[in-house]
Amino acid sequence: MPEPLSDTPINRKIIHVDMDCFYAAIEMRDDPLLRGAAVAVGGSPDKRGVIATCNYEARSYGIHSAMASAHAKRLCPNLIIVPPNFDKYRHDSKVIRSIFAKYTPLIEPLSLDEAFLDVTESSHYKGSATYIAQAIRHDIYQELELTASAGIAPNKFLAKVASDWKKPNGQFVIEPSTVDSFMLDLEVKKIPGVGKKTAEKLHNMGIYTCKDLQTLELLELTRKFGAFGRSLYYLSRGIDNRAVITHYPRKSLSVENTYDKDLYTLEECQSEIPKLLSTLKQRLARSKVDAPVNKMFVKLKFSDFTATTVERTSFGVNDELFYELMDEGFHRREKSVRLLGVGVRFQNAESTHFVQLPLEYLDGAFDDEIDEESH
Repeated sequence: MPEPLSDTPINRKIIHVDMDCFYAAIEMRDDPLLRGAAVAVGGSPDKRGVIATCNYEARSYGIHSAMASAHAKRLCPNLIIVPPNFDKYRHDSKVIRSIFAKYTPLIEPLSLDEAFLDVTESSHYKGSATYIAQAIRHDIYQELELTASAGIAPNKFLAKVASDWKKPNGQFVIEPSTVDSFMLDLEVKKIPGVGKKTAEKLHNMGIYTCKDLQTLELLELTRKFGAFGRSLYYLSRGIDNRAVITHYPRKSLSVENTYDKDLYTLEECQSEIPKLLSTLKQRLARSKVDAPVNKMFVKLKFSDFTATTVERTSFGVNDELFYELMDEGFHRREKSVRLLGVGVRFQNAESTHFVQLPLEYLDGAFDDEIDEESH
């Protein structure tokens, strides 16, 4: 397998397909009364729910995914929040996956509603990735009455950037010959891994576009940003040699709950562990992960929205250890708690790629990856 990042770009034909406000679009398709209204899918505002997705009418009010449902209602009092129906979303996602498979076996799902496809060796439409993307979007609409956007580019990074260029219901192509000129005006925040803090650090250095970033040498970037500096160096030049990966070993599994009322004591927090553990063990049984558990962790989000995660090495699931981890996490802040989560990590499940898993707990979605900036 080639190095993900190197001086010599590997030109493939990559398509990134991204469904347009997938969950909300399904709900509008199935209920004509929702069409034309501001619609979101998510948890109840009365139970500290969050928005999973919303349609473009809702986005015009500034509403976005992961926003608290109560805040979304304040921004748009007429917002209709529909509870999620994951069985329906998974069904349509499987139909979409079967459409992808008609054109290539090289499919890398990122979530229920988006995926990378490598069509470099596809013979469909005489090997034209542009026409293949058009055909896929047409087939999806014919089968499900849902629209999709697509990006076509020589690598995964650029294909994902391109799919956002003509949303909704459009597609955009970045040819290998235009990569250099395309990168010049691309904002650095479009580079995967550049979050708020990294963007702020770059802006303080006078770097706003990839053209600005290209003025810095690899050594300087690694000195300022560590290992991530190497990614910044190559991605700012449009170089991304990562292959489409058709299977990921699962790295972790977790559950969480956001509470209607804060938990004020350690005893209250620990009393919630049995319910969380029961759900976690059910998900573990359904997941059929072969790799053994080698770490356990808990997550606490406090009333001031700060969060902490405590983890420890463990051979298998040890119920008592969750109580110890909860004790340690609670005493890091000693504030009231609005959210609790428990989870496990698996041995030999290493991957350098980010996997977005389906959101299953809308009253507080639990990220399988620890957000280091929230500690």
